[in-house]
Amino acid sequence: MKSLEPLLNLQHLCVNEKANDSSVESTQKTELFTTPLSLDEVEVILGYEFKNKQLLEEAFTHASIGEGFSNERLEYVGDSVLNLLFTKEQYFEYPDLSPGVLTRLRAANVDSDKLARVAVKHGFHRFLRHKKPLLEDQIRQFSEEIQRFPLHSNGLVDVPKALADLVESIIGAVFIDSNSSIDIVWKVFKDLLEPIIRRETLKIHPVTQLYEMCQKKNLKVKFVDLWKESTTFDVFVDDQFVGRGSCSLKKEIAHNRAAKDALDNIVRILDKKDT
Repeated sequence: MKSLEPLLNLQHLCVNEKANDSSVESTQKTELFTTPLSLDEVEVILGYEFKNKQLLEEAFTHASIGEGFSNERLEYVGDSVLNLLFTKEQYFEYPDLSPGVLTRLRAANVDSDKLARVAVKHGFHRFLRHKKPLLEDQIRQFSEEIQRFPLHSNGLVDVPKALADLVESIIGAVFIDSNSSIDIVWKVFKDLLEPIIRRETLKIHPVTQLYEMCQKKNLKVKFVDLWKESTTFDVFVDDQFVGRGSCSLKKEIAHNRAAKDALDNIVRILDKKDT
């Protein structure tokens, strides 16, 4: 009877090769998170050529890389610059609007939902250097979900914060590179930020809208928090069940989705009440 040792050795070799292949594949996937495309293409997208290329590199370096520098400081600058730009533009565009409405309008244009869309639309995320293995899937899911909300989701989808931070970082980099010129920053980003949310397209947050609608009708709204048990919220209006929302990732999104579902059903409830 022939010895089984050669066969066992061959099987052991095959297992090792498969393990090595898996290791290589895993390494390649990790490298995808850290090896972006050339940043020259970013300058083409922006229509702006950096005098200090290091600022551009810094803007596209996430803190997860761990190289001692990241885009966090430029993000801080870009956030302030973007708020100032929209404050200035909207002040002159809407001379009749109150500060409260102007604040809501500005907030809708500079929040994470809106800025993350800019990153996806222009493909900025493809150049981001990072070591966040879940980010690619989050971006893919976000890109799919926003198809249902072309302008803004109003808190109904999970937004990869790294995308919004990236856009603010790029804005900060252009601001610093252009000798702190807000005019140049606006010239570069005005079209990239389109579609800009304007007075006629500004939507009310679903939770606010639900409370306002029910208050006008003298109806009592109650949210039942079931998020720990089932990642859901239930909504009752005058003790009648009218909506449910769920999200396993964030409690706030589940709450918002419940309000949206209630709004979608509330017309039927109100019609019965009026009858």
